[in-house]
Amino acid sequence: MPAESTTYPELFRIRTFPRLASSVVLARTANAMMQLALVLFVLQRFHSPTLAGVTVFLAIAPGIVVSPIAGALLDRHGRVRLIMLDYAVGALSLFLIAGLDAAGRMTPAVLLPIVTLGALTYSLSNSGARSLLPLIVPSRLWDRANALDSMAYAVTGAAGPALAGALTAGFGPRVALLTSAAFFVAGGLAVAGLSEPPARGGTTSVLAEAREGLLYVVVRNASLRGLGIVIGLVNVGFGILIVALPVMIFQRVHGDAALVGGLWALLGLGSAVSVIFFGRQSSEGRERQMIGLGTLAGALGVAVLAVTGNVIAVAAAMAFIGIANGPADIALFSMRQRRTDPAWYGRAFAVSMSLNFAGTPLGSAISGPLIHVGLTAAIGVAAALLLLAARLTPLLIPKTAGYKIDGESARQSRRDRPVEESPSSAEQGAG
Repeated sequence: MPAESTTYPELFRIRTFPRLASSVVLARTANAMMQLALVLFVLQRFHSPTLAGVTVFLAIAPGIVVSPIAGALLDRHGRVRLIMLDYAVGALSLFLIAGLDAAGRMTPAVLLPIVTLGALTYSLSNSGARSLLPLIVPSRLWDRANALDSMAYAVTGAAGPALAGALTAGFGPRVALLTSAAFFVAGGLAVAGLSEPPARGGTTSVLAEAREGLLYVVVRNASLRGLGIVIGLVNVGFGILIVALPVMIFQRVHGDAALVGGLWALLGLGSAVSVIFFGRQSSEGRERQMIGLGTLAGALGVAVLAVTGNVIAVAAAMAFIGIANGPADIALFSMRQRRTDPAWYGRAFAVSMSLNFAGTPLGSAISGPLIHVGLTAAIGVAAALLLLAARLTPLLIPKTAGYKIDGESARQSRRDRPVEESPSSAEQGAG
């Protein structure tokens, strides 16, 4: 295969890529299952949309809060061991919830602290895998790798909820939680012993490096700051939908948990088809347009959900939202890689990804009160947030890189990257 090849098979010739990819797929399936399984568990056990929203909030938010520290740890100590630690914590928390429920000792006061503690390590695996990818994959293959990574999100976003919904409908939410824990365990085994570039260590405290990572994203890098606001708004909308969609299916359509899972699967499948197509084309220079137009199309799909009670219309809208999400995901992943100094990958990715994802727990937390006002109002707010994000994309995300690198950081970047993986001059200009 020629050195300049940028085909998908070339990715799998990178020795560490297949194991990392399989581990990520397993863990993301676990996370996708867990989110819906927790919502269905709370709705069935305690019959409270508000409690379901708070549960999802606590399953995500603590990991976001500590993400700057997680990023500093990833840069100092390497990624594989810390990724495995998070998978172990996730599995143990789910085993504990299922075990206490089986013993008849599960109450909201018991559930919420377990969910909170289980979320604290989330950024270690989420940011760890994402920041490891550009370190082991040459820059010429980044768009292909990001397309596959986005497709993995789409496939697991389809398979996880579908499996969680089917297991909950057939065997109860406890079995869905235990199966999610098993996927975490399998993901940890897949990545065990994986080789990675040497960690750089550190000469200052972890807290000082965490602070620097936060400042890098929020103050020094305009592109990452803009992405944080735009994608954060998008995810507030999806956070609302995580709780509102099951309630809508139960109340308007009179469907069951399996139907809820199937509808999320349609969104994931639509996204998977979309990223395969858009991943074949370079996103460089077109990232803002892909994010803005994809988000605008997604807003239209969510608006349909707000006003319909027809299951066919709901299914079509979910598939359409997934298709619109594909190019936006590829552009997001590629822009973050191109516009981040490689010496800051761990810290910057942890903070950036957490800011992007922060909207999800916020949306889930406010979904309960919004649903009490009305389902149409709740889902309408979600659509409006996506519309706002699309409008802000060209205003908040600069056309070119918006970060500043001091001389030592730039020199460190060149030392850390192998010669054959150095960015082209165009990529250096983009960050």
